[in-house]
Amino acid sequence: MALVAGVDSSTQSTKVLIVNTDNGAVIRMGTCPHPSGTEVDPNEWLTALRTAIQKAGGISDVSSISIAGQQHGLVALDANGDVIRPALLWNDTRSGPGAAALVDELGPEFWAKATGSVPVASLTVSKLRFLADSEPHNAARIKAICLPHDWLTWKLSGSTRLSELTTDRSDASGTGYVDCSTDEYRYDILAHALHITTEKAKDIILPRIVPYNQSVGTVAQEWITDKPSSQQILIGPGMGDNAGSAFGLNLQTNQASISIGTSGVIATISDTPIQDPRFGVTGFSDATDKWLPLACTLNGALIQDYFRKILNVSFEELGTLAERTQPGAQGITLVPYFQGERTPNLPYATAHIAGLTSHNFTRENLARAAYEGLACLMRGALEALRGGGISVNGAMLIGGGAQSETLNQILADVLEIPISVPRTSEYVARGAARQAAVVAGIPENTNSWSPDITQTYKPRENESVWERYRAVSESIRKSYPTFRPESA
Repeated sequence: MALVAGVDSSTQSTKVLIVNTDNGAVIRMGTCPHPSGTEVDPNEWLTALRTAIQKAGGISDVSSISIAGQQHGLVALDANGDVIRPALLWNDTRSGPGAAALVDELGPEFWAKATGSVPVASLTVSKLRFLADSEPHNAARIKAICLPHDWLTWKLSGSTRLSELTTDRSDASGTGYVDCSTDEYRYDILAHALHITTEKAKDIILPRIVPYNQSVGTVAQEWITDKPSSQQILIGPGMGDNAGSAFGLNLQTNQASISIGTSGVIATISDTPIQDPRFGVTGFSDATDKWLPLACTLNGALIQDYFRKILNVSFEELGTLAERTQPGAQGITLVPYFQGERTPNLPYATAHIAGLTSHNFTRENLARAAYEGLACLMRGALEALRGGGISVNGAMLIGGGAQSETLNQILADVLEIPISVPRTSEYVARGAARQAAVVAGIPENTNSWSPDITQTYKPRENESVWERYRAVSESIRKSYPTFRPESA
C-alpha cells in the first residue's frame, strides 16, 4: 500500500488527506480553520498546516505530498524572504479600481489574448496595482512575489532562498501576468501593474513554473514530527484550488464541475485556451497540460448562512421552509451581491431583494429566494461559459455549501441541466494527492480517482426564475458606478 498526502489550503481552512493510491481511499485526515477576512498573515496558514498534519496522524509514512491552495492571493516578500504585509486574498475587492484601470489602459482584447483573463478585483495583477497605488512604500520593498500555495510549498521544503520558490501552471495562470499560450511570465505586464520599467520588473523573483509530474524538493525534517523517517518525502509543485478540484474529480474535456464554497465556481476542461474578452470567463490552465476555463462568483455558501441567521433556523430547516412554497418564491427575487461580485464584474455592488409585497413577505418565500438567488448566480456563470463557446450539458456538484438536497434540486431546475453529486468530498485535496502520486512515480489507476456518483438531480419544469432574475440583475448593472462611491 502506497500512501500520499494531499493538502487543500483554502480561504476558510487547511485540510490534509492521507490517501491510499491503490484504491483512492482516504486513510486519515486532519483540518484546521483559518482566520476570517480578506487579508491574512501567511504565517496563520503555516500554523494551520502544521496542526492539520498533526491531526492527520503525521506524514512520516507517505511517499510524497502536494499542496493545492486558494488562487490569486498576493504574498509579497522582501529581500530577506520576509512577508512585507498580510497577504491580499482573492476576495479583497479594494483592488477593483486597479483592475478597472488596467483594463482601460491596455484594453480587454489585449488581456484576453495575452493572459486569457480580463482583470477583475480577484486577480493578483489587480492587487499589485492596488499595492503600487495605495501602498507604494510596500510595493518598493518587493523582491519576490508568490501565491499562497507557492509560499507554503517553499516553507514545507525548509528553503530560505527566494530563487527556490516554485509554482505550477494552473495557479500561475491566475495571476494575470502569465502568457496563456506559452506559460511564460509577462514581465511587461508585471511592470505595468507596478508602475515600473520592464528591466526593474525582471529583478523581481517569480516562482519557477514546474510541470505537474516533477518534484520541487523534499519535505524538511522539521515537518516530520510523528516519528523519525529516513525516507525522503517528495514535494509536488501543487496547484490552484480549482485545478485541484478538477484533477481530483478526473474531469474530462467539456465536463463541468460546480463548486459551492466561499465562492461559487463553474469550471470545464478545454484542449485549447479561451481568449475571449466579452463574457467574463477566466482562461486558466489546468493541473496538467490543458486549460481550465471557469466563471467564478464572489458569493457562495454564505448566502444560505445569512438567511439561516435572519430566519433563526438550521440549514435543514432553511431547506424545509423553501420547500413549503412554489418555485419563484411568489415573485421575490434575491440578487445576492453581498460581497460585490466577480461574474458579472461589479466589485462594489450590494445585494438586492426585489418584488416584496405584503402577501409574499413570508419566511418560506425568503428561504426559497435565498436558494434561487444562489442558483441564478451560478446560472449567470454558466451562461458566461456558454458565451465563450463552451458546451455544458451536465455537471458534478461539490463544495461545503452543496450539502442541501433542496439547493441541489433548485440548481438543477434553474441551470436546466442534470446535477450529479459525488459520494466523497474534499476534491481539491484529492487532486493534490493525485499529483503527489504522479510525482512519486506511482502507477496510476484512473478508476481510483473517478468519483462515485450518489445521486443525480434532473431539472423539473418551473416558473422561469432565471428570466426574472436576469431582468433584475441587469437593472442593477446599468445603475452600477464604474468606481466605488466615496460613501461606500
